[in-house]
Amino acid sequence: MKRRHFLAASGGATASFIAAPAIAQSMPEIRWRLTSGFPKSLDTLYGGADVLAKFVSESTDGRFQIQPFAAGEIVGTFQALDAISNATVEMGHSSSYYYVGKDPTFAFASAAPFTMNARQQNAWMYHGGGLDLYNQFYAKHNVFMLPGGATGAQMGGWFRREIKTLDDLKGLKFRIAGLAGQVMAKLGVVPQQIPGADIYPALERGTIDAAEWVGPYDDEKLGFQRVAPFYYYPGFWEGPGMVQFFFNQQKWNELPKQYRAILQAAAGYVTVDMVAKYDALNPAALRRLVAAGAQLRPFSPEIMDASFTAANELYDEISATNPDFKRVYEHMRAFRNDEYLWFQVAEYSFDNYMIRARARR
Repeated sequence: MKRRHFLAASGGATASFIAAPAIAQSMPEIRWRLTSGFPKSLDTLYGGADVLAKFVSESTDGRFQIQPFAAGEIVGTFQALDAISNATVEMGHSSSYYYVGKDPTFAFASAAPFTMNARQQNAWMYHGGGLDLYNQFYAKHNVFMLPGGATGAQMGGWFRREIKTLDDLKGLKFRIAGLAGQVMAKLGVVPQQIPGADIYPALERGTIDAAEWVGPYDDEKLGFQRVAPFYYYPGFWEGPGMVQFFFNQQKWNELPKQYRAILQAAAGYVTVDMVAKYDALNPAALRRLVAAGAQLRPFSPEIMDASFTAANELYDEISATNPDFKRVYEHMRAFRNDEYLWFQVAEYSFDNYMIRARARR
């Protein structure tokens, strides 16, 4: 993994790290289109593409322009990878796990049940070998990938009725993406994969019984509290909630090396900026949701334990027949276990104390 992959993710890089006048004198003018997997109403997720486009334009004195398009404006959410692979568009911004129907290996780049939190996912990608491992896999699809933001640990979703036991999950029509749907299916859930913009009407009509999306800030924008009052946590299937920038491999290779370096720095900045934005905006949004009638509920230990068992069974089943999945899963699992050994010592101890102490001052 080359050090420049993480130029911006330390939080200190700016668009001026390469001299714009020098680029303007020697670099070509390039115009790219970016297809997003998200609607424009989600200013955090969709906004990551805008942040990258602005960073790149300012770093190149306007010579490299990237125009983002919302999901559905060029292709739909689930068609983006094919559009990038065949160069219908040069790049995209979406969640890798949307493509588990092609290959379940796609999941761990974004999130899968009981993996890592956002900081650990960043560590794995940038310094644990995860990014290089994934780009070996993405090369088979004519795509190059960079991390492009993260939500942090998500909520467990909105339910039209309370979910207290495993029996309450049986037959539940639940909008849930990625491998999480396959895990929940083992517990009797009927998973539904629905783009973000279509979730509210499906909940309102009763086409589905529950839906997970992201967390308080985005969920409030989509209005789920008006049609499904029970708000469960945690979203154990999305500890990091990482999203990605995808590039057509040939288009990436054709870029001048300065432009590739700028894109890597821009993507790293988006990765830091997005999770910081969610962390800043979610507390107030959660208060507003509760004030508006949302009823917070934790998933029971029974449901958590059964889901953990089902997830590990699924990973073993897929690993038995899919070498790419097995390679990525075992690599991620070893890294995750070491990370939680460390987090248990310092991070968890500090956070646990501060959570209990905050009411005192």
